[in-house]
Amino acid sequence: MSELVTLTQDGEVAVITVNNPPVNALSPGVPEGIAEAIAKISADDSIKGAVMIGSGQTFIAGADIKEFGKITSGQRKEGINFLDVIKSIEDCPKPTVAAIHGTAFGGGLEVAMGFHYRVAVASAQVGQPEVKLGIIPGAAGTQRLPRLAGVAKATQMCADGNPIPAKDALAAGIIDSIVEGDLLSGAIAFVKEKIASGEKPPKTRERNEKLGDEASNAPIFEAARALAKKTARGMMAPLAAIDAVEAATKLSFDEGVARERELFNQCLFSDQSKAMIHVFFGEREVAKIPGIGKDTPQIAINKAAVIGAGTMGGGIAMNYANAGIPVIMKETTQEALDRGVATIRKNYQNSVNKGRFPQEVMDKRMALITPQLTYDGFDQADIITEAVFEGMALKKEIFSELDKIAKPGAILASNTSTLSIDEIASATSRPEFVIGHHYFSPANVMRLLEIVRSQATSNEVIATSMALSKRLKKVGVLVGNCYGFVGNRMLHQYGREAQFLVEEGAKPQEVDGALYKFGMAMGPLAVGDLAGLDVGWRIRKEHRHLEKPGVRYAKVADELCERGRYGQKTGAGWYKYDENRKAIPDPEVDALIEQIAAAQGIARRVITEEEIIERTQYALINEGAKILEEGIALRAVDIDIIYLSGYGYPAWRGGPMWYGDTVGLKKVYDRVCQFHAEHGEWWTPAPLLKELAEAGKTFAAFDKAKAATA
Repeated sequence: MSELVTLTQDGEVAVITVNNPPVNALSPGVPEGIAEAIAKISADDSIKGAVMIGSGQTFIAGADIKEFGKITSGQRKEGINFLDVIKSIEDCPKPTVAAIHGTAFGGGLEVAMGFHYRVAVASAQVGQPEVKLGIIPGAAGTQRLPRLAGVAKATQMCADGNPIPAKDALAAGIIDSIVEGDLLSGAIAFVKEKIASGEKPPKTRERNEKLGDEASNAPIFEAARALAKKTARGMMAPLAAIDAVEAATKLSFDEGVARERELFNQCLFSDQSKAMIHVFFGEREVAKIPGIGKDTPQIAINKAAVIGAGTMGGGIAMNYANAGIPVIMKETTQEALDRGVATIRKNYQNSVNKGRFPQEVMDKRMALITPQLTYDGFDQADIITEAVFEGMALKKEIFSELDKIAKPGAILASNTSTLSIDEIASATSRPEFVIGHHYFSPANVMRLLEIVRSQATSNEVIATSMALSKRLKKVGVLVGNCYGFVGNRMLHQYGREAQFLVEEGAKPQEVDGALYKFGMAMGPLAVGDLAGLDVGWRIRKEHRHLEKPGVRYAKVADELCERGRYGQKTGAGWYKYDENRKAIPDPEVDALIEQIAAAQGIARRVITEEEIIERTQYALINEGAKILEEGIALRAVDIDIIYLSGYGYPAWRGGPMWYGDTVGLKKVYDRVCQFHAEHGEWWTPAPLLKELAEAGKTFAAFDKAKAATA
């Protein structure tokens, strides 16, 4: 036996232990070790039954995802037939039990379903999350799961990829018993009962009683496909997973397995799967900061304070309360404070009403938030986050006050979305403790936290901020200081092109429609209406001095604001909104656009969806390349994760930089050069884009080369 899988004996019961830390993934050597152990158990007359358990914190959390990339790139041919390993477990003449703690996900659940019985501790979870990587179960998961859980439950689990707790797995028939106390002892006792009963061990693949018939299954699959098209718009894997489960109900087991394999390979070799695997590893990569390691000291965050109780301030306070951190929330007027507290209470009450957590949790979180009009207690806070409106003078005034109030060593964070952290820090005597914590609205929901370092920010403050992002259940991405940082600096190019396209002939709904079809959560003009057009207007006025004379400026959004059309909050922006906030195209906006275009001498024309996609996406990519070259972003994947976590970019496209690689950087660069010739200075090609395109390289290769020299 290998070190990855060990075989021991407890009387007449064999114990197989998987020991492949940290998550007991099915890396090469693990399936082989399981197969070898099962063969020995089958041949040894002194063994009457067997239990398999994972060492450490979990059973088997799934396949080794790195192996998928090796297969698609041709680096590795598939080794041992995983299907045969599971079949050998199922064919073992002696009763076998999978003992589950932690997680049995993906290939881990597929292995468990090959055992004759499954037991778990109450805290365990099981699931088939493959669709979150753009693939489907590939080792008969879609064929065995409906035989245990029934068609409806299996379809749901394979299509949405969400795990279920042990109690639900027991109710569904996926596991046979929940073990109280020591899992291994309970599993051994369970298998001994089966040995004593003398009953023939059941094979999951032969259980057909829950597969239903075509008439009863048809509405299940129809509803699942409709839901997948809505909630996983543009993704192929959820629909393929439903097809595979349907095959289990219409074909023999072996034919169903063959169909699953066909669908699995289609997904695995798709651009979507490659993009989503890129995202999976990217979320882990962004946590790695050169020069900052586990030995970098961190500041203990036990108490927090937030300045501002508006949309952002209230959401940030909720983040701290959700993490169990007491937080003071300060406002300047009682009315604003009461409004902020009421919004927080409403948000929590909605979660209670939807069953996300009980009333006691809400009460506990509300008790952690102290609303007040003074700075009382700020001298005890370990971190203070400013979340007032986007104005440099006000922010510097606040930081100057905080410098006098905050205790030595406290982190002073700004939620600014565009303003210079260096300039904000200059208002204090401790710039090394000042950092940007740019949350995204709504701050209590959105996963991204853009962490902005200044020239003076200490490694200790950066390390603490990165660790805090995890504690707050955010994806923290470290960026450098410039106007708009990474996300909004790129977004301004994206939004500018959307406005230029409208001036040149596209209707707002055509621009938004093309980008929604591309996969964005919303089109850029609809996003502006949702966020409030006055927010961007205020920022543009704050930075009017940065505009270059003679360079084209997008004027429509400013004019909409001049007319009091701020978006959904005023019932009108780029669109009109009914009482349900449904967007309705507005002829008044069309007339305004035509008027502005005529005043600028712009000849309006028909604009294709292809041009809308190219102009908006290539603007993102070109600006991203400049940001990379300047070192504002550490890696191209950091930019991708920012856009996926904070801007509604479709995960199955991998982020704007990965999308550029998919299109081909030579094609992107050539079109950028064309747009530069046609539209002027905004389209000046990024030198890095030119370099990579001419060398036939990718942003992914740039990241690898940079990592190799770090």
